[in-house]
Amino acid sequence: MYPDEFNYYEPETVEGAIDLLEDHAMEETELLAGGHSLLPAMKTGLSSPDVLINIGKIDDLRGVTVNGDTLSVGTMSRYSDVLASDDAHEHAPALTAAVERVGDRQVRNRGTIGGNLAHADPASDLPGAALASDATLVVQGSDGERTIPADEFYYGMYATDLSPTEILTRIEVPSAADAVGTYAKKPSPSSGYAMVGVAALLTVEDGTVASARIGANGAMDHGVRLKPVEEALVGESLDEETIETAAGRATDDLDTTLMMDDLQASGEFRAQLLEVYTERALEAAINRTSAPAAAD
Repeated sequence: MYPDEFNYYEPETVEGAIDLLEDHAMEETELLAGGHSLLPAMKTGLSSPDVLINIGKIDDLRGVTVNGDTLSVGTMSRYSDVLASDDAHEHAPALTAAVERVGDRQVRNRGTIGGNLAHADPASDLPGAALASDATLVVQGSDGERTIPADEFYYGMYATDLSPTEILTRIEVPSAADAVGTYAKKPSPSSGYAMVGVAALLTVEDGTVASARIGANGAMDHGVRLKPVEEALVGESLDEETIETAAGRATDDLDTTLMMDDLQASGEFRAQLLEVYTERALEAAINRTSAPAAAD
């Protein structure tokens, strides 16, 4: 299968890419990052852009760095770049736990963090982790930069707060070096995408949960916070009883009639999966907090 004809550009700066988006604002335009979602869609006819802008040559969009108490990940950083970064594992444990479960080695060597988040596939692994990590998405347009909290970035299936003439430039994550981050998912047997995925970021002090952020993907048409689970955890001992109680509240804030319902799983089944995989993500947190510290 071959895509329809399109005009192709390779800008070398963010400003150049934004200029192209504005010049072609009246046409169907797509940005090409890693290409794992866009290119198959083009080949099958699900996407037929008039203009394709490859941002892969923009060096300013790459890199994993720490600035003060913030981890900054360039939008064109590959999954493998994040996994190779000690800083990412230290400061963003929930995000790296989710990245570890993305696709396979080939996908992780080519796919990009920013492409995943901006594409907003409800079954992708990173939206829930971005929510759990309290990430901020930095976007740039002709009027300059603006920041969007992950809690305000997603609206629905493939729908975000990005305007058609803006580019996601980087993701900023407040340091969680003193926290435990985990991710548990039920992968689709046909695609490996998440039928349900749950990311957890917990700070535990003397066996008691001091703070908790829980994010999920795959269950609804966009990534969601599981605030009732968070509320059930904070101030409680991190033990099996607390986890069971908290996981049982996974759907409390969600309209279960709007759960994703497709050939992979019904909405009712996804609601059950959400509780199960919330419990598994929290159990993994117990295992990590009880693991002996590595010797210096």
